[in-house]
Amino acid sequence: MIELFERARRKLRFLDLRWPGSAQVTIRVVECPGRWMPQADIDDLLNDMRSVVSRSLDQSLDYGVLSGDPERLRQAIVTILYDKKNGHPVAFNALSLMPLELRGQPVEAVHLGLVMVDPQYRTQGLSWVLYGLTCVLLFVRRGMRPLWLSNVTQVPSIVGKVAEAFPSAYPNPFAESRRSYDHLSIARQIMQRQRHVFGVGPEAEFDEQRFVITNAYTGGSDNLMKTWDQAPKHRDERANALCRTELDYNRGDDFLQIARLDLNSARRFLLEQVPRKSLPALVYRLLFLSLGYGVLPLLHWLTPSQAMGELRPRSPQHGKTK
Repeated sequence: MIELFERARRKLRFLDLRWPGSAQVTIRVVECPGRWMPQADIDDLLNDMRSVVSRSLDQSLDYGVLSGDPERLRQAIVTILYDKKNGHPVAFNALSLMPLELRGQPVEAVHLGLVMVDPQYRTQGLSWVLYGLTCVLLFVRRGMRPLWLSNVTQVPSIVGKVAEAFPSAYPNPFAESRRSYDHLSIARQIMQRQRHVFGVGPEAEFDEQRFVITNAYTGGSDNLMKTWDQAPKHRDERANALCRTELDYNRGDDFLQIARLDLNSARRFLLEQVPRKSLPALVYRLLFLSLGYGVLPLLHWLTPSQAMGELRPRSPQHGKTK
């Protein structure tokens, strides 16, 4: 009984949301499954993701969350989409939390991670779910404090989608984005400490001027390397031109994109990226997240007659006895 209670308490600390994303798919977001989810459920989640990989690549991947490494599962946020008709998994994005520092203070960055979509579902407008939804949920979940994001890819369509969802991204094919000190600091730390998150080996070098990782496919992500002809292109030729000019596809180069999600970019994502039919259900959940992690703690704090455990004991005037 104690074990069940403790498991339920841990679960309440992390996101586990499910709701209809469109007429075709159901969305599920699971935060840090390795910290609270029973092993049998973790195995089911991994099997769902691996089934999408097998239909997308005709082969397996064994790095990051897909390796089943308990530490990776403790730091992962998985967004997985299921077909409403048959319940089969059709797409997923496995994000990873990365502890870093910025200007002497600890920060937690989110790596956008591996994205896989069943070929039969690639034209159903799911990119808003896979390239921004979970980040906005985490942004609200963390009290709307700015959230740093990273993305590693050589695929022009993904470079463009990340830049569209997060205008502060550097590099950015659509805007004169500036490589700030914060961008560079985050990028350096990721390359020094977090290469295992996206399957880049120690042999790879990082060009700090262009934010290009050279010889990037030696650390577990080898099966994802593409030629220029194989890499899916973006509808905006500027994204294609940036990748074609800056990346050596024979050597296996990647861009490391760094972006900052704040209130303004979250608002733009909701208004410009989310389909109107899906917006009410998403806003409903965002409101409850903000109530649970913002408004409710404030109301508790303003009630001095109630104890708050280690954070604040019962006010002395309310604890006196005659």
